[in-house]
This record gives sequence, structure tokens and C-alpha cells, in this order.
Amino acid sequence: MKSESKSKERQLVLDGVGVAPGIAIGPAHVVESGALNVPEYRVTKAEVADEKARFKAAIEGSRSQIERLKGKTKGMPPAVAEDLGYLLEAHLQMLTGSRLVRGVEERIADGRINAEAAVQAEISEIARGFAELPDAYMAARAQDVREVGARLIRNLTETPYQAFQRLPEGAVIVADEVTPADTALMDPKMIAGFATVMGGAEGHTGIMARSLELPAVLGVPDLTRSVSSGDMVIVDGLIGRVVVNPDAPMLRRYKERQNSLERERQRLGELRDLPAVTRDETHIELHANLELPREIELAVNAGAEGIGLLRTEFMFMNRETPPDENEQYESMRGLVEGMGGRPVTIRTLDVGGEKLAYSLGDHIADAVNPALGLRAIRLSLKQQRLLETQIAAILRAGAHGPVRILLPMISTVGEVRQVRDVVAKVVRRLKRRRARLAKQVPPIGVMIEVPGAALAADAIGRVADFFAIGTNDLTMYTLAIDRADEQVAHLFNPLHPAVLRLIQFSAEAAFRARIPISVCGEMAGDPRYTALLLGLGVRELSMAAANLPRVKQRVRQIDLMAATQRAQMIMDQADSRRIAVLLDDFNTFA
Repeated sequence: MKSESKSKERQLVLDGVGVAPGIAIGPAHVVESGALNVPEYRVTKAEVADEKARFKAAIEGSRSQIERLKGKTKGMPPAVAEDLGYLLEAHLQMLTGSRLVRGVEERIADGRINAEAAVQAEISEIARGFAELPDAYMAARAQDVREVGARLIRNLTETPYQAFQRLPEGAVIVADEVTPADTALMDPKMIAGFATVMGGAEGHTGIMARSLELPAVLGVPDLTRSVSSGDMVIVDGLIGRVVVNPDAPMLRRYKERQNSLERERQRLGELRDLPAVTRDETHIELHANLELPREIELAVNAGAEGIGLLRTEFMFMNRETPPDENEQYESMRGLVEGMGGRPVTIRTLDVGGEKLAYSLGDHIADAVNPALGLRAIRLSLKQQRLLETQIAAILRAGAHGPVRILLPMISTVGEVRQVRDVVAKVVRRLKRRRARLAKQVPPIGVMIEVPGAALAADAIGRVADFFAIGTNDLTMYTLAIDRADEQVAHLFNPLHPAVLRLIQFSAEAAFRARIPISVCGEMAGDPRYTALLLGLGVRELSMAAANLPRVKQRVRQIDLMAATQRAQMIMDQADSRRIAVLLDDFNTFA
């Protein structure tokens, strides 16, 4: 039992992962753990049919509940309604003849166990497979699987679901876990923000929180054991901090910051229609990265000049077979038309064979190290049917507005040439079908995200139409550091001289080849690095839409000649700490 004076007498500061920027201040509403008590028992051979029937009834009940949830999306903000619609549709697919359904039925029949235990075992196995994937966005899909499993178990055990009820106005939700559907149905007029023990930035809960502009911090250890309902709580979604029962000075500072952020938001909003030009009148293109279709509204509202990176993985998530050409085309067409003539750069599939093996055949072996295995362009070239289908969809979408094709994880000239051959083949096939196409084949660009590509940039530049530097992966592969590994995450440093040298190599190679180059990793969306990237010759930055106003503000403060001189000075350094000092000094005084 919690002590009555546990936190009333002292301030407690807890750290987690900030997934939705902003500051929430209000009384805590602690949601008691919803962990379900799952019975497990043996069934006889004669009882197997009855267990399967119970499972089938739970599926039908779950599908009905999800359909009702879809109906409730009407009247929500369009971006939220669209994203929740995609999520709920994925949940429906998981309940229709999927690996989940087949796996549970096999466990009931072969293991002779009850339906609840079979669901729990199958969900655990599938979620564990997702969680082990090297791509953070893909790994976060484990949360979707667990949510579907929890719904099935609630229906099997006839456990009523308790949503957030009778909340005080301005409440801060504190819970072990908040599902994406719960997040989408939160009323920002009633709820100030939320914090949870579980979750991360790449999950749908974080995405939904950003859509609703609800400050949120996830992954806070010991959170629910440290807070009681009614405690005053501060949620700082920018730095990932939760303050329980703040003292008077802390509360005053955060209220001042809250007011300051609101003033800054209004001021940055005024930049939307202003050009991104440096003080010496050099135009810098600012584009948005898109994870999901619903983010297009955020990109347009932020003043993005185009989509610099459209991740196509969302079309392949939570399904048994890859989407066909028409399905991909319709998704891409909507995005291209939504950008109203602004360019859309579409990256081909960037996942590994371990994720798509269910639809590609058993001949694809498990990777010893997925980050270094059969993934991205390697997978697409090995499974050329997959690539041809996606290229056909992109080419057809290009008839509705300007598009570019971006190839992930390129390391050789030969890979680019193979893709060009595929594009030519698909163009001929589409013309025979009399499909509507753009007059010109879209530009084909290369992601510079492995050191080998940066070091061979001069050669690759002769067969590519543009470069896009993915600084996240480039830093990871250069320094051999996985940011998801907390033991070494602190060593992840984009200001390491080797990383900067590879960026410089790539920018200079692009200049010699007279092709555009952009940066689309996290460095692009952080104003701290803007002057350095411009000084190294980059003229296009692509980032999460929410970061675009701050980067535009920084661009408009920069004298490009001075930034170039400071970048040259930085490139003469061998110490990351000295580089950081020189950069921060320039940002402060120049």
C-alpha cells in the first residue's frame, strides 16, 4: 500500500522518452494496471471443437468492437481519423485468416490447451519476433499485436474494458500502458497529457499523441508506483521528463516554459508562408519525412516544399501478403495529389527478409545479424517481383504529380544499374497496358547510409540522379553503435569526425556530379546542426513536419558564407568535443 505522505512531502523527478512535445501540468489520474488473469488448462480431444468455437466467437466479438470504434472516428480531426482508421483496419486484418488466427487454432488442436492460453502464447511469440527486428518502427508493431491479443482475451474471459472515465478537467493520465486507440479517443479539452511505463517514440501511441498535440512521455520506469491519483504532475514531452508533486520553484519554472512554448508556437506559425532563405539570400529547400499518410496534413500545414522521404513500409505492416500494385498505387496517388504539385520522394521498401519471409517463401533464411543481412535494396533485388510491383505503383502515381524514386542501403554502382533495368522493364510493360504515366521517368536517387556508399559517392553519382543522406543509419554503421542498446546508446554521436567526413565526401561528390543532395536523418530536423550541414554544401533538408518551423527559423538567421567558414574549421578538428564547442559557439553568436 502506498504511503499517504509518500510524494506529498517531496518532489520526484522521473525520466523516460519524450514522444510528443509540449508541457502538461495537472492532477494525475492513475489508471490501474489492466493486466488480465489468463487461465491455462488442458482440454480433451472431444473439447477441442468447443474451444475453437469459443475462439471464433471471440474473433467475431472483437471484429464488431473494432468496427464500432471505426464508426467513432467520424467527427475526429481528419489526420487523427485517418491514422486511427489505418490502425483499426490493420487490427481487423490480424483477425481474418492471419498467422495469428491459424497459430491459435493449431495450439488449441495440437497442444490441447484452452483458447485464452493459446492466444496468449501465440501473441507472445509473434510480438517477440517483431521486437527483435533492428528497425525501431518495425519493432514497435509488437504493440499492435499485443493490443489485438488483449482484446481477444478480454472477450474470451468476458472481462469488461474500462476506458478513461470521470476525469477531472486538465487531468494527466498515468498508466502502465496506453493503447493507440485509447490515445485517439482522448479529448484534448479534458486531458492535458499522459505518461506511461511502457512504449516508445516509434509506436502508434506516440504517433497518435503527436497528431493530437498531447504532451506525452513513455517508457518511465516505476511511474505507476510513484504517483497517486490527485498528485500534481508535470509531463515534459520535449525532454522526456515527469515531475511528481513539483515544489513551488519547479512549478513556476514550468508554467513560465509552458507560456513561452505557446508564444513560440504562435511565432513559428507565422513563418509558414515565408521562404527558407539565409541572410545572404540562398534558398534552402525544406521537405517533410512521412511515416504514414495522415502526416501529409501536418507537412502541408508546416509549409513543407515537398516530401523528402516517404517511407512505404506502412503499406506492408500487419498483413499476410504484400499489397498488390493497385493498392500501392492508390495509397501513393492520394499522397501525390495531396501535395498539390510539390515533389514526393518515395523510398522503396526498407525492411528485411525476416519480416517478409511469410510471403516470400521458406528459402529466405533467418539473418544472423538483421542489420547486416538481406534487407532494403538487397531484398528487393533478390525478390524482383516485389520491386517491380512497387516501381509500377510509383510510376503510375507519377502521372498525378512529380515523384522521385529513392533506393535504400545502396552500396555499389551495380545495384543502381540493376534497379534502372527494372524500371525500364516496368515502363515497357505499363506502356503495353496503356497505363497513364508521366512524360519522363522519375529521377532515381540513392540513400547514403552505409560508409561504403559515401566512400564510393563519386562513382555512384555517375549513375544516380540525386543523393539523400540518412544520418541515423550512417552514424550507426560508421560507429558500430545501436541506439536501441542502452549500454552503448550514449556513444551514438553524429558529430564524430568520421561521420562528418562521410557527409562531406558525399556532398562534394554530389557537387562534382552536379546532382542534388539532401539530408533526411535526425540531423536535418535539429536546428543545432543546420548551419553545419549548410556549410558542408547541403541545400535540401527533410525532417519530421513538427521540426520544420524551428529549422526554417534557424535557416533565416544564418549567413551562409560564415557557416561555410565555420564548417571548414570544424572539419579540421579530430575531437568530437571540440567540434561540439565550435558548433554551439557559432549557433550562439552567429
